[in-house]
Amino acid sequence: MDTYSILMANVVIWVAVPLSASAHDWHEHSHGDHQHSHDNSQHVNSPRWEIKQRIELVNTRPVCLLTAFTKEENDKTVQNKPDIARYFEKFKGVKTRWDANTLFVESNGLPDHRMMVGIRSWQQQVPLPQPFTGNNAWQIPLNPKLADKPVSAKNNLFRGAIALAVNGVPIFNALNNRGDDAFLAGELDEWGGHCGRGDDYHYHMAPVHLEQIVGKGNPIAFALDGFPIYGLTEADGSPVGELDEYNGQFDKEGRYHYHATKTYPYINGGMRGVVTIRGDQIEPQPRDAPVRPAFQPLRGAKITDFKTSDKESVLTYELRGQEGTVTYSPVDQNSWKFTYVEPGGRSRTATYQRRPRQDDRGGRRPPPRPRQGDDRPRRR
Repeated sequence: MDTYSILMANVVIWVAVPLSASAHDWHEHSHGDHQHSHDNSQHVNSPRWEIKQRIELVNTRPVCLLTAFTKEENDKTVQNKPDIARYFEKFKGVKTRWDANTLFVESNGLPDHRMMVGIRSWQQQVPLPQPFTGNNAWQIPLNPKLADKPVSAKNNLFRGAIALAVNGVPIFNALNNRGDDAFLAGELDEWGGHCGRGDDYHYHMAPVHLEQIVGKGNPIAFALDGFPIYGLTEADGSPVGELDEYNGQFDKEGRYHYHATKTYPYINGGMRGVVTIRGDQIEPQPRDAPVRPAFQPLRGAKITDFKTSDKESVLTYELRGQEGTVTYSPVDQNSWKFTYVEPGGRSRTATYQRRPRQDDRGGRRPPPRPRQGDDRPRRR
């Protein structure tokens, strides 16, 4: 038997068709039903008659379409899916596509877990969705190769991401752009992440909590050189063997991979695989799309709560025993309204417009300049 798919109002229905029943046979029956009424008792209830009725329905309703793809062809497409795509697809809102050499990952850069709580060194950024879609998607090599000259993250790669977590959130160098350990500096939340100058959320530590979703012993991220990053143990739960300076090792089959660690570098300590670097950043990689201008650190502030929904997000912080909040909500696809309530009660509102994203890959853009009438919180 051959099998064909019927696309009906975006729903695929598989119809089994005997190989002996050709398209010409169906055509003749569909125009000659009145001639065979005397024989209905023999074939109206037959499987072939039911198939003819379905095909006739498909070809007479304008909302239906009989496709020319066989089930075997569809199965082949599914089978060609890269194994690593399956880890990303476990997370809502993360989409993948691929060609022979690259896995493309689309996301808005935001995780499902709570963010920002616990940060003690805050530059007043908040998490906003990012347009990591289409031509601005993440790119993971499907056939990674070891580099003749690996790149250490101790004195390189201070711009942009160096890995992508399987939940679609980028991972940056464990050292911030000043060369300091972001974790020890108090810049990270309880999940090992924070927001950059473009209000883009990202991790600086391995998101080991993702093992609860992808399963113990499966990758929690992929470095931008294509090699996987695993959790704190081996797949069988045993301790990780000796790691090189990039937090990596070879398995018994000679395949290279990275591991998370509880101490620096926490994630991949550089690029053991082949990558292209321009402007101290791995390329190609997506560009964020800043909405607000860059703010200054609010010294002494600690983030105590963060609540978010599709309609509104509220970040709460404490400064010298008093509470302040940043409340923001989308006005449209590219505009956001912010209300700042500073410790002491002073309130101000500002609306920001996202600039059109540029197509080049020349590095992460600086945030936009302050707009006239911008009433952002002042540093104290």
